[in-house]
Amino acid sequence: MSTTSLPPRLPVPAHAARLRAALLAADFTADGLLDLLGAPAYAALARSETVPALRATRGDSPLETLVRLFLLQQTVGQERAAAALPLDEALADGWVVREDDTVSATADIRPYGGPDGEDWFIVSDLGCAVGGAGGSGTNGRQADTAVVLGVGGASTTLAGITVRTPVSSALDLGTGSGIQALHAAQHATLVTATDLNPRALDFTRLTLALSGAREAELLTGSLFEPVDGDTYDLIVSNPPFVISPGARLTYRDGGMGGDDLCRTLVQQAGERLNDGGYAQFLANWQHVEGEEWQDRLRSWVPAGCDAWIVQREVQDVTQYAELWLRDSGDHRGDPEEYREAYGRWLDEFDAHKTRAIGFGWITIRRNDAVASGAVEPSVLVEEWPHPVEQPLGPTVRAHFERQDYLRGHDDAALLADRFVLAPEVVQEQVGLPGAEDPEHVVLRQNRGMRRATRVDHVGAGFAGVCDGTLSAGRILDAIGQLMGEDPVVLRDRTPQAIRLLVEEGFLLPAGMDSPKAEGAAEAGGA
Repeated sequence: MSTTSLPPRLPVPAHAARLRAALLAADFTADGLLDLLGAPAYAALARSETVPALRATRGDSPLETLVRLFLLQQTVGQERAAAALPLDEALADGWVVREDDTVSATADIRPYGGPDGEDWFIVSDLGCAVGGAGGSGTNGRQADTAVVLGVGGASTTLAGITVRTPVSSALDLGTGSGIQALHAAQHATLVTATDLNPRALDFTRLTLALSGAREAELLTGSLFEPVDGDTYDLIVSNPPFVISPGARLTYRDGGMGGDDLCRTLVQQAGERLNDGGYAQFLANWQHVEGEEWQDRLRSWVPAGCDAWIVQREVQDVTQYAELWLRDSGDHRGDPEEYREAYGRWLDEFDAHKTRAIGFGWITIRRNDAVASGAVEPSVLVEEWPHPVEQPLGPTVRAHFERQDYLRGHDDAALLADRFVLAPEVVQEQVGLPGAEDPEHVVLRQNRGMRRATRVDHVGAGFAGVCDGTLSAGRILDAIGQLMGEDPVVLRDRTPQAIRLLVEEGFLLPAGMDSPKAEGAAEAGGA
């Protein structure tokens, strides 16, 4: 199905508009694939399993031809190919090659649904769009060092958590096949995409052209070297964050010791941001013997920035090594070579006293008020392995806006202000069946981070009454009278609980937009 070497040349986008029109005419889209293949076969593609899709494309419609050609890398007859796409232009631009009376693809083209229902296409190396999340060692072959992958789970995760406000400039650092640059092109006036691998920039150009997006500035180089001293309103990166012995695979291995690449990237991003600008990354980090992982990550936050860091998963070093050895296909080779490779990974971890590896999201925001010392930085480092609802970009933005609010309001100002209960927050009462009173009350979010927090009866009553009409102080006075408690004592002890409810998004200051309202236009997804 796939080759063991990279194609002799990459396609060029000279006639991309005509090819795009043909793909759309055949309904070669995310929705069209789902309708054709059915949910089980469609899901199987993400697991690198192609047999169900092959069985579902045994007809001769243009859509079935395109699926077999560009997603499944099957040769098709010349007449069949000519009925599905502008064959002469596709041959001239190098999207396909012809041998005798058959045609085969030179690149993967994967339909991808944009956040507002756009029909986009991600272009990558052969065999790397199907099961892109599995890395380059899938499909029974060893990894190519400069391979360019298609869309995987990490790509869509980063796209989902990115803040999508209109900006003048955006940087996609380590662009790969260009999915982040494609998203950024929808809300940034100028998009710059960089990569150490020149082939990745070629694929990004193809992805943008075939998706009908604006061109981006494409620069070759490592980290921030290609952009000189430029600054941006948004920086996104799904970097080669894998902590490995060496830098054999460009798409995943950072080539620095331990988690130094991710640390360097985060620390250098602060001076590359304009005031109010966001830098958002996926990253791996070490859990080092004798060191709190939270402290390690706090030390990465650059001066002049606020930060929100979320650890989503932790693996011990053996699980981690096995995951990435399988990703590159090393487990399929000689058993002795596999054991030696496994040993090199464990040696690497021992050298850095690494006992586990964390994975998660890092968002920093440039804040000139923090840089000047006018306010203290807001740095939250937390573990949250629970399910969330994407897209989270509006939730991320709202988090930082609430931090700004809390820093600007002391307890007196907090009690004088009015609040509303965030949409989709529900109350749960937990206790023994038949008990007169619950043992405790839980507020739960059904959107965004889907947090839950325990509150006492005062907190539950307070949250339930918050509709933006009365100030927090007046609500507490009324609760005090109703419950027979001293209102002065309530006013003294409750602001800290209110702060926590605001910080975690259960309560919103009256007039502050909810993440749900802001994110309505961003929903859709891939």
